[in-house]
Amino acid sequence: MRLMRSELLALRAGHVFDGVRVRPSGTVLVEDGVILDVDCTGAEPPEHAAVTDFGPDAWLLPGLIDAHVHLTWDGGPDAVRQVTSDDRAAVLETARVSAAATLAAGVTTVRDLGDRDYLTLDLRNKVPAEERPEIVAAGPPITTPGGHCHFLGGEAQGTEALLAAVRERAERGCEVVKVMASGGNMTPGSDPTRQQYGRSDLRLIVDEAHRLGLSTAAHAHALPAVVDTVGVGFDTIEHFSFMTPTGVLLLPDVLDEVARRGTFVSLTVGTMPGRTVPPAIAAAFEKFLELMAKVIASGVRVVPGTDSGIAPEKAHGVYPHGLRQLAELGMPAVGVLRSATSEAAEAVGMTGRKGVLQPRADADVVVLDRSPVDDIGAVTDVRAVYRVGRRVH
Repeated sequence: MRLMRSELLALRAGHVFDGVRVRPSGTVLVEDGVILDVDCTGAEPPEHAAVTDFGPDAWLLPGLIDAHVHLTWDGGPDAVRQVTSDDRAAVLETARVSAAATLAAGVTTVRDLGDRDYLTLDLRNKVPAEERPEIVAAGPPITTPGGHCHFLGGEAQGTEALLAAVRERAERGCEVVKVMASGGNMTPGSDPTRQQYGRSDLRLIVDEAHRLGLSTAAHAHALPAVVDTVGVGFDTIEHFSFMTPTGVLLLPDVLDEVARRGTFVSLTVGTMPGRTVPPAIAAAFEKFLELMAKVIASGVRVVPGTDSGIAPEKAHGVYPHGLRQLAELGMPAVGVLRSATSEAAEAVGMTGRKGVLQPRADADVVVLDRSPVDDIGAVTDVRAVYRVGRRVH
């Protein structure tokens, strides 16, 4: 039964992580899908509140945020064929199922960085909020003719075409512009060690997007693509792989520039249990893990992005395993939780509204049965999920 919108909810647990710090036994008061108060004094909730007490061992967290997903991709062994060949209705249904699986894993906000035909916007408009995560949408990624993920429909080359591509995304209601600054692993003929756009084109895209109030995200595997996307001021760098034709070459000066600018690095983390990475990636996988550990140790701002949907090892719902991987790579548990909540909210343009348990924030709440500070693996076993104040899992 759906809640009356005027009903006051009180969610209680023995521990609270508010997006920034751990707090003692607390009560989160919710009305009309918004947090009214977070009380950690031990005071009783108002008499008229509907109280759910999860017990002394339970934890209340802000809803988790995945900075890089692909909801229109089904996470199957041939996701490229699926997203390009299925009709619009089928792809939209795939996105609905993907969104539900993501929400069940405790992810209440996603940034979708590559769909087909702007179908993620259709999903956002047609599916009620409580049946999907909040969606920050990029539409089809901007790419060179025949470039990485060209089959999604975002090809653009030259000044006028690039400006038109950015403006189209703004007009359609996207919040972020995604650019394939380098090649990738999933597109035949594309080379992830090669740059696709030069610095002047990248700067043009960033400047126009920012002029229109949109944020920017750059897919950057190739070393020169990483250097240039950081240099022209992209808001987030996806993958951040520093790839060369002969391996991986981390440049300390680039890390220093990322830190100086406050750029977010969206590290690609998380593999479904029992799955392995594709052969094209496996050969260099240990080098990538070493790279990610060094990036984390450098202290730059890191947020988790799973790339969910692109393959079976990246099935929708993989996100909690990505958080465990961040911890394995050296990030302290509280740092992982901040990265997944308040810091990710800033990265995707939702500061103060998402990723925090505080007054006036959306009432997106995750409940765990045990401490994610003692064992970050606790996030893989979600007890309850609330989306805009409604229990959805």
